Amino acid sequence: MKTRYKAINYALSLILILSVSMSCKTANNTQKGAVIGTAGGAVLGGVIGNNVGKGNTVLGAIIGGVVGGAAGAYIGNRMDRQAERIEAEIPGAEVERVGEGISITFDERSGVYFDTNKSNINSKSAATLQKLAGIFKEYPNSNILIEGHTDNTGSDDYNMTLSKKRALSVSDYLAGKGVSSNRFTTKWYGEEQPQHDNSTADGRSKNRRVALAVVANEQLKQEAMKKTKG
Repeated sequence: MKTRYKAINYALSLILILSVSMSCKTANNTQKGAVIGTAGGAVLGGVIGNNVGKGNTVLGAIIGGVVGGAAGAYIGNRMDRQAERIEAEIPGAEVERVGEGISITFDERSGVYFDTNKSNINSKSAATLQKLAGIFKEYPNSNILIEGHTDNTGSDDYNMTLSKKRALSVSDYLAGKGVSSNRFTTKWYGEEQPQHDNSTADGRSKNRRVALAVVANEQLKQEAMKKTKG
């Protein structure tokens, strides 16, 4: 399983505090969640979430909501298991365990993708999303951020609307498969956050994507605090 911790220069001092407590190279994901909290995870989460989130808002949402400490480790353990299920069921998805959450990117390679100027869920995407809905129902104590993105074909305003439709298409589909709509937050960014080269057909196809962040809901946070005594 891939794990990625992205940081920025002015957060280095806080990251050094983390390294004193435990090496990130040897810690598993659950332990990393605990270390972040021990070293002031809420502060680190706010710094990274407010800044890295400008270019990677899924990452910002995950890190910005960190609980940390023993409770963070408890949450991280639950997220480890959920991420493993997603990787097993949807091998083409880009699944990353970050802090106490999960980042998932879907594009043409992973079975959830959109044709140019389209926002509908096609049959291949539906098959993948149905598997994802089943996993989300197995792990109900999480909230899900769904982001829509586009390539640079078309005007800025058009692409912003198109990315909104893509995000809503995914949330509506998952809700239709029994995932509570109260768990969803949808956002959209048009062509503002390309991850690949829009000058090539392959790059544009990969930018027509949705990205998801899975984070603990309040019920899981309270459970974690109770089980670990805060």
